[in-house]
Amino acid sequence: MSKSKYVITVNRQFGSMGRPIAKLLAEKLQIGYYDRDLIDEAAKELGLPASVVDKAEEKADSRVFIPFRNMAYPLGRGEEQMQEKIFEAQEKLIRFLSENETCVIVGRCSDYVLADRPDSIHIYIYAPFKDRLKNSIEDLKIPEKEARRMIKEVDEARDNYQMRYAGYHAYDPMYKDLMINSSLYGVEGTADFLADAVRRKFGE
Repeated sequence: MSKSKYVITVNRQFGSMGRPIAKLLAEKLQIGYYDRDLIDEAAKELGLPASVVDKAEEKADSRVFIPFRNMAYPLGRGEEQMQEKIFEAQEKLIRFLSENETCVIVGRCSDYVLADRPDSIHIYIYAPFKDRLKNSIEDLKIPEKEARRMIKEVDEARDNYQMRYAGYHAYDPMYKDLMINSSLYGVEGTADFLADAVRRKFGE
């Protein structure tokens, strides 16, 4: 169990396996884990069904790779005013989580929202294109043509989202405590490396 309360934020490139790494990191540290759940909670707070907030997911068909397309729309595809409300709701949730439990929060500008917290550590996970393409095809089961398109579209969407609300790119080292190439150690090894770094920082 955790001895001190802290929060870990994780930003990642598509196909770097950042999300599975973040989830495994939380499991190794035995702490909470939050990613797209924030979308659902934001929707509930606004009194909206999650499908209204995340229209791309609503259009998903039976093909395995299609649900990944919703990652290209961090706040759905609704009107700008609604997206602002969704972001505000997410921001409140991120602050609430950071104040009440030790956890890992993936994306959602959580690094920006929690930038002033001394009990936070901000991580960016990346990998060379060839490794991300390989991960997308072999681990995420996305056809190669779609994988190439997804890597480009999702990265651009995340960059635009981060710049819109934070005013800097998620991969800017000035705003990160740790940046790691996941292809060096793989999912398990990267999670182990990060878990050790977190324990050292917070005296676990």
